[in-house]
Amino acid sequence: MIAIEVHLDAEAATKMARDVRRGLLSEPKELAPKYFYDERGSQLFEQITELDEYYPTRAERSILTARSAEIVAAAGSPRSLVELGSGSAAKTRHLLDAMRDAGCLHTYVPVDISEEITHETAELLVDEYPGLLVRGLVCDFEHHLERIPDGDGARLIAFLGGTIGNLYPAPRRDFLARLANLMGPGDYLLLGTDLVKDSGRLEVAYDDAEGVTAEFNKNVLAVLNRELGADFDLDTFEHVARYDAVETRMDIRLRSLEDQTVRVEELDLSVEFAAGEEMRTEISTKFTDEALRDVYAEAGLELAGWFTDPAGDYALSLARPL
Repeated sequence: MIAIEVHLDAEAATKMARDVRRGLLSEPKELAPKYFYDERGSQLFEQITELDEYYPTRAERSILTARSAEIVAAAGSPRSLVELGSGSAAKTRHLLDAMRDAGCLHTYVPVDISEEITHETAELLVDEYPGLLVRGLVCDFEHHLERIPDGDGARLIAFLGGTIGNLYPAPRRDFLARLANLMGPGDYLLLGTDLVKDSGRLEVAYDDAEGVTAEFNKNVLAVLNRELGADFDLDTFEHVARYDAVETRMDIRLRSLEDQTVRVEELDLSVEFAAGEEMRTEISTKFTDEALRDVYAEAGLELAGWFTDPAGDYALSLARPL
């Protein structure tokens, strides 16, 4: 059975305009990473996940492949799996398999911004898992967390891919606190996080030799050109990726190669860039288990399970409400 609710925001274009105006007028300039992901951006990110230098996706997949049964058992054999940013549910099938094998699988709740992908994935999954109920939610989960349906029994809420690292500390705390408020006593959060490691290895993961990460970064400018009538010349910006050891995060920016003025027609805004000026487009925080315990505690959660790949590059952690 499939039931899909759609809560797409009619004000999405207005929000984008507001976000971009605020970012371009801030110091330093900054753009939200969610605007990378038009069709071209999504294709480029898929290419990034297959690069030799980019280990996080492979590491997370290896944990799910090897340890999903342990994860499901540690989460109390939940009846429902909720996935934030579900996409095609490629990695999540390991969890669904483990829940089916444990005899507890009842409901899958994919939460994604794409209505088309959510419908396609739901149709595939009800064929693959006879008797499965799919309760899809099409929305921007950052803004619509409270629309996630209550489970029929305990829930496992999965937020994979290390996306939590893209949030600054205060928004990250607020997001996790909202999740904690939605969780019942038998619910668990399964969170994907990249771990602190050698800065050189991190930097090549975000600045590969083939230039795919650079093209992905610049794609945000193409999005603004199309959606907001901007006239960014992509060839006058270069990709910058460096590790900030104090904040334990990758800092991704675009550096202007010359003095230039960019016009954004939909905002009636002209923006000056000096040669060498950098505009931040993404952060990606890296964690230790101790740091993550503190992050959870601030949000009203406690660490309840820790699962890493053999190399210790990446972690899936279970958390429950305090």
